Amino acid sequence: MKRSLLLCGAAALLASCAPSVTGPVVGRIVNSKTGAEGQVSFTRGTLKPRLGDPFSPDNAVIAIGGQTYTGRTVLIDGGAVRTPSNWDMSFGFGGGRAVNDGFFGWGTRLNTPQRTDLARTGNLIAKTAGANPSVLTCTLTVDVYEHGVGDCTDSSGTKYAMQF
Repeated sequence: MKRSLLLCGAAALLASCAPSVTGPVVGRIVNSKTGAEGQVSFTRGTLKPRLGDPFSPDNAVIAIGGQTYTGRTVLIDGGAVRTPSNWDMSFGFGGGRAVNDGFFGWGTRLNTPQRTDLARTGNLIAKTAGANPSVLTCTLTVDVYEHGVGDCTDSSGTKYAMQF
């Protein structure tokens, strides 16, 4: 009993020291014409489908070519609808016999599997501060782990590629 309590205490202590994933989702952006690289940063937890609130706070910062763009993403949940073809079913039964006792059991299960292969699409509209802001519009594809890619175009028509 004492040993199991000691092991549980040690496990709890180690778990409390584990790093938490609360920092931003960081990636890179590349100018397709010049090859200049920059950094993109998204607030963690905001790269998930959400109700379209046009006045929600900015969740993205992009720094490239001496410019800093800020903006927000809107993602659409792509393909989350479950159909009967996504269901799995299993049946099982078993039995055994002991010296003075016997048993038999059975069970069924029908469930819809967790889909981890869903990609969400959306966009990002970001702009620089100042009297004549430059606008960067991006089309994004994001997975359930908040990793993804994007294609962007700025106000002058220059194209960018994004990975995060």
